[in-house]
Amino acid sequence: MTTTLMRAARIHEYGDAGVIRYEAVPRPSPGPGEVLVRMAATSFNPSEVGLRAGYLKDVLDLTLPLTLGWDLAGTVAETGAGVTRWSPGDRVFGLVSGSAAEYAVASETELAAAPEGIPLAHSAAIPVAGLTAWQAVYEEAGIRAGQRVLVNGAGGGIGLFAVQLAKRAGATVTATASPRSREAVARLGPDEIVDYTAEPLPGGMDVVLNLAAVAPADAAALAPLGDLVITVATPVEAPNARHFVSRADPGQLAELAALIDKGELVVEIAETHPLTASAELHRRAEAGEIRGKIIITF
Repeated sequence: MTTTLMRAARIHEYGDAGVIRYEAVPRPSPGPGEVLVRMAATSFNPSEVGLRAGYLKDVLDLTLPLTLGWDLAGTVAETGAGVTRWSPGDRVFGLVSGSAAEYAVASETELAAAPEGIPLAHSAAIPVAGLTAWQAVYEEAGIRAGQRVLVNGAGGGIGLFAVQLAKRAGATVTATASPRSREAVARLGPDEIVDYTAEPLPGGMDVVLNLAAVAPADAAALAPLGDLVITVATPVEAPNARHFVSRADPGQLAELAALIDKGELVVEIAETHPLTASAELHRRAEAGEIRGKIIITF
């Protein structure tokens, strides 16, 4: 029997960006309750640098060799026994490990219908970044109308969603951005933009959303800026600070998709690259050269 192969970006060991391999591996088959998705795109997340380097091996249940990628956007190609939610041809997206490949298998309950109002590949920008922003704004911080919110790292993938969601909640939003990301951040409607490369971060905030990786000494300076500090990057050691890790939630993905289709949420794509650019994207992220959401197409 002939084995059908697919391309995938994988690591067989932890290390620098040079450990990423582009391989032809057997295409998986869906089991009971699973679907096989023909990938339109995945996206690059800076947290994958830590995954590749081995920093997350004691946090996540990982087995090498490992296919990279967490963001899935594609079309259902095949369904396993008992699947009732999806049919071949359905456009789906979700947060699924191992999505940096031409095909990926997911539980039918992990997926949501992709937004209709944007290209399918652009939906790959949403799961990790959109869910993290949603949970930071609505669950962890509980942002409400009239609050003053500082989004530190607004030019990153999570920040671009967080600015919009905090504004949607009725907050007055101050966003930090470097000169190179200022234009993209400004399109999302913050009330004020602070150039963190030239100006101090403002205080007097009700909530600080820290979405940028900063040195521990600099992270400590975030605590006096607001009554509550929510961080998804560098933990802050302070009574008013809370660090959290986002989770997969298909229901919230469906809500994000609905907002996108109603024109109430914009998906900003900074760059598009092929799978073979993965190692270079890792190197650029380590050099601090990544802005916004970058999707990887197949």
